[in-house]
Amino acid sequence: MSEAAIIPQHETEAWKLPSRGVVGMACLILAEAAIFIIFVVAYLFYLGKSLSGPTPRDVLELPVFTSICLLSSSLTLHLAVASLHKGATRLCSLWLAITVLLGGIFLVGTGMEWYHLIYVDGLTIRTNLFGTTFYSLVGLHGFHVIVGLFLLSLALLFSLRGQLNNSHTEKLEVLSLYWHFVDAVWIVVLLVVYVFGR
Repeated sequence: MSEAAIIPQHETEAWKLPSRGVVGMACLILAEAAIFIIFVVAYLFYLGKSLSGPTPRDVLELPVFTSICLLSSSLTLHLAVASLHKGATRLCSLWLAITVLLGGIFLVGTGMEWYHLIYVDGLTIRTNLFGTTFYSLVGLHGFHVIVGLFLLSLALLFSLRGQLNNSHTEKLEVLSLYWHFVDAVWIVVLLVVYVFGR
């Protein structure tokens, strides 16, 4: 029996370069992950080293509802991408709108938490090391949520105007990578700041 008969013959596809958008987003995510790691390490390093109060245990409450909203938005964005891939543009618009709404609820909740911390509990970025590291880390994440919501709102606007179709699926997938990253970072921040850091 010849060697060619033993090895199954498969149709060979030409190797295709990965999408520039995916590669670019992957590089951005790696760089942003490094920045977040630095902020998380700084938070952990200075945890418990404040000479004056308030401490995390005194003022922080677990943001359950807003966290559920933000983490659920990854699912709704995934459903939006899947809908666009199938050509269901109206369904894509609906899932994008729900994603933006969930992200907006998270931001409003964060704003309300900060208002309470600053004006009721007296915790500012200058109060102590906890205040400095807390607002730096949570604020950095909040900034990323704002950027993501802006981009998702643009995608929603294009979708509502009929300018988003299944030929744009890859672009929405690239945007979804960023949003999934923001959500994954929130899991780390939630655990470090609100669970283990208290």
